Amino acid sequence: MLRLLNLELQKLLLNRTSKILIFISFVLPFFVILLSSLKINVFGFFTLELGELGIFNFPVIWHLTTFFASQFKFFFAIVVVSMIGNEYSNKTIKQNLIDGLSKKEFILSKFYTIVFFSLISTILIALISFCIGLYYSSYTEASIILRETEFLLAYFVKLIGFFSLCLFFGMLVKRSAFALAFLFILFIVEWILFGIMAWKLDSNLAEKIQNFFPLKSMYKLIDQPFQRIAMSKFPEKANLVYDYGAHGYEILIVLCWTALFILLSFRLLKKRDL
Repeated sequence: MLRLLNLELQKLLLNRTSKILIFISFVLPFFVILLSSLKINVFGFFTLELGELGIFNFPVIWHLTTFFASQFKFFFAIVVVSMIGNEYSNKTIKQNLIDGLSKKEFILSKFYTIVFFSLISTILIALISFCIGLYYSSYTEASIILRETEFLLAYFVKLIGFFSLCLFFGMLVKRSAFALAFLFILFIVEWILFGIMAWKLDSNLAEKIQNFFPLKSMYKLIDQPFQRIAMSKFPEKANLVYDYGAHGYEILIVLCWTALFILLSFRLLKKRDL
């Protein structure tokens, strides 16, 4: 595993564009710190400081930071599709196979890289969230601090699932730009199917089925936290109540999609004439 990971990291670090995108991918999550210190002047009457509103308290901080950090995943997605695009354009995929790397090892090297960068990103978010929480939170008990840390696992699985999808599209079309375009097409297709199901079936049933779609299942791992924050400020508003938790069955759905994308990527490479 380490040999394959080291091989892939060498390729990425020798590419200037990849290095820049990887750097951006790891730097952008730190903007959550800027969000915590943001002060909003409301028409000159008073200043609203987000850090003083209690939204960075434990355990909600884990939900908030993982949701915002997951919005930056597209930068590393470009790296993932570029990994495949560069292999085909530079003919390195053929050379790797000639040098003794099996097709299975080639796909695994990409997957190990995805897992590695997803893990590093998760650790960074965990440290950022912990530091912001310690600074702003009114609760410092260990039981409260560790509550809802499952959002970190959900974030980790979400990254692996999304990047595995990018890997599959990269293998499918061999070009970075087209692979990213396929992501947008898949997003549109999922909502078209949902619209058709909502028209033909009950809307609640259609939504439950939609939650099994690739992109929607990844999104559902970490639901938006704004409604939750509103619930804490207006507990009497029953219409604000919703299920925002990171559930095990949702993680399992994304893991199944991840395994399918990696398997399909391998099958494509296995059948393709290089």
